[in-house]
Amino acid sequence: MQSIHDYIARDGFRLRGTHMSRIDAFSDVVFGFALTLIVVSLEVPKTYAELHELVLSFLPFFICFLFLFMVWWAHFRFFRRYGLHDAATIVINAALLFTVLCYVYPLKFLWFLVVHQVFPSLYNHTLAPGEQAIQAISSAQQGREMMIVYGAGFAAVYFTFTALYWNAYRQRLHLRLNELEKTLTLSYFWDDFSMACIGLVCVLAAIFLPLNHAGDAGWFFFLIAPVKTIHGMIAGNRVRNARARTPVHDLTCSPHAHG
Repeated sequence: MQSIHDYIARDGFRLRGTHMSRIDAFSDVVFGFALTLIVVSLEVPKTYAELHELVLSFLPFFICFLFLFMVWWAHFRFFRRYGLHDAATIVINAALLFTVLCYVYPLKFLWFLVVHQVFPSLYNHTLAPGEQAIQAISSAQQGREMMIVYGAGFAAVYFTFTALYWNAYRQRLHLRLNELEKTLTLSYFWDDFSMACIGLVCVLAAIFLPLNHAGDAGWFFFLIAPVKTIHGMIAGNRVRNARARTPVHDLTCSPHAHG
């Protein structure tokens, strides 16, 4: 565990929540339940066709698992950094967990659909002779609604992280954040806010693009890479300047632990 804490604190942020709390325990249960909702299969396959379908399900399952793990990791880092247990943090955390649970099925549906479309020949191989694949989306309007739901869920997840970091920055005096930690907190805030905005862009694109092209709204998620790159360059300069302005004593002295 100490090595994980050292990894989180590698940017110079002093950790204030290094012990397991009731919020951590409850949140882990919810994340675990969310993972069970995307599980590949609860039964052992009885035929090769069932085994073949199960193996093909691993890729979309892995993508969904990876996204949920990233959300859990972001959640873990926040509570290790700040150790907050105030009423606002509890409410925002509850909103995050509720969003994750609501987002699981749209996430699973979308990525299973994408993988089926990218590799149609593999999945059609499991059909019996003369059997036709079920059309997951039967109209352009359903495609638009799917992208709206997916984009809104993505935005909601990152807006809750944005709210968590804003609440932490609001309590910077109580937390005794030094100059570097205040700059890092704002960096985390803007990083999550930019991700939430990309989700909103996807929603708006799905609404205003022509109906037959509403599914193309998903391409806006490719903005994540350049946005994170630009943010990293800007935030990196500010963090280096803040580290230079922070007294050595404030960088090495452990803050008062919360929670």
